[in-house]
Amino acid sequence: MRFHRAVRFLALALVLLAIPAALSSPSSAQIGIGIGISVHIGPPALPVYEQPICPTPGFLWTPGYWAWNDDAGYYWVPGTWVQPPTVGLLWTPGYWGWNNGVYAWNGGYWGPHIGFYGGVNYGFGYGGVGFGGGEWRGGAFFYNTAVMHVDTVHITNVYVNNTVIVNNTSHVSFNGGEGGVAARPTPQEETYSRETHTPPVAAQVQQEHAASQNKALFASNNHGAPAVAATARPGEFSGKGVVGAKAAGAPYHAPAMSPKEARATPAESNNAMKGNAMKGDAMQNNAMKGESHPATPPAHAEPAHPENAHPQPEAHPANPPKAKPANQPKPPKENKKPPEEEKH
Repeated sequence: MRFHRAVRFLALALVLLAIPAALSSPSSAQIGIGIGISVHIGPPALPVYEQPICPTPGFLWTPGYWAWNDDAGYYWVPGTWVQPPTVGLLWTPGYWGWNNGVYAWNGGYWGPHIGFYGGVNYGFGYGGVGFGGGEWRGGAFFYNTAVMHVDTVHITNVYVNNTVIVNNTSHVSFNGGEGGVAARPTPQEETYSRETHTPPVAAQVQQEHAASQNKALFASNNHGAPAVAATARPGEFSGKGVVGAKAAGAPYHAPAMSPKEARATPAESNNAMKGNAMKGDAMQNNAMKGESHPATPPAHAEPAHPENAHPQPEAHPANPPKAKPANQPKPPKENKKPPEEEKH
């Protein structure tokens, strides 16, 4: 009897230990899923908003993005400051990419270098290529106040590099297809894709989950201009540190189909991932399955390159793509126009 009681007690303990791990697992939030989320409707334009001030040294900025809900469609996950999983790692944002007839979500990750994120201009140092908002120097992160909002009285690890400032007015939130960003990974980004990566931290999962429960953040309600566009800390959607959108990045057009009709089939999702613009990006699957481990950071992580960095977007609208019919989606014409050249 004692043996059976001990076994039952041990089993219960293992279940209790597994619950918080499951909740913090990247598979419980869209940011940690690189496979299976594909839809026939493109995401709205990125809203125009300011970056809340960095709450404490060592926190890194993670841009806001449009996530998907099968019952209500796209909803905004506010940008926020989070503590990286370990010293030396940088955040590569996720992005929506048009492939084989649907828009597929490619999850973000932590790594020693910034990888490909669709050429999407998320702002605040994430201008579509690389990152110009700061760099690791030994065990401390130094912020580039030319594009980062930092209280230099309380945070002294700062520098100014104005060469990362360029004029980029695009608010397009997806890669490829009609109206999308015409960008492909560089050879260097492909090399970075083969590095070991770490899934989103629990605070990022918390941010996504909180956003999914807030009806005001759904595009059908806010029309592309969410009242909570960014937060100083994850999960805190009210009070000091919350920033609302100044405006939608482009005029909002209600989809011509319901979210359930827009959801791609499993076969379509698989085809979309096969055609992913990030060819050979095997780390996506490994990171999302929890098979990767934090990379051991070098003593000095490679500094951000000015030529690979852009500033936050300005408030100029961009025309979003029109919704495609659910039953017979027609692949749009590829946008062969090269990305807008930087203007220094």
